[in-house]
Amino acid sequence: MTILCTLIATACLSVSASPSPPAHVVAESLMFNKSLTLFIATADSPSHDKRLDWSTDGCSAPIIGSSGRTFNFYNACRRHDFGYRNFARLDKGKWWTDALRARIDTVFKQDMSADCSQRSAADKKSCIGWTNIFYNAVRLYAGK
Repeated sequence: MTILCTLIATACLSVSASPSPPAHVVAESLMFNKSLTLFIATADSPSHDKRLDWSTDGCSAPIIGSSGRTFNFYNACRRHDFGYRNFARLDKGKWWTDALRARIDTVFKQDMSADCSQRSAADKKSCIGWTNIFYNAVRLYAGK
């Protein structure tokens, strides 16, 4: 009987919830492997990973803000903030490198470009221009 109880207890423990992956693995997946739509759904979910910093100030571009007549980069800025805020602090900044920063900035540009691709032909050129301005600004001034 003791052996049977031990086997049952062991079986119950082995099917219990597996541990969460490390926070940097979750952040990396959301930053680089998921669509912006899935990232936003995760960020907005009350069950998102509480170990991560989900805060954002949108696009902190003075005067311009997160959106204009030909663009809306708010969600792209949310993911960009997520990348900077988490990788700069996780494991005491162990993951924060110039190469990682460049990858995050590249995803930012891709996310903004995706917004532009949904714009009318008349607005697309202006949107792409704003994409380049925002991207160049973060490459020059952010995250250093």
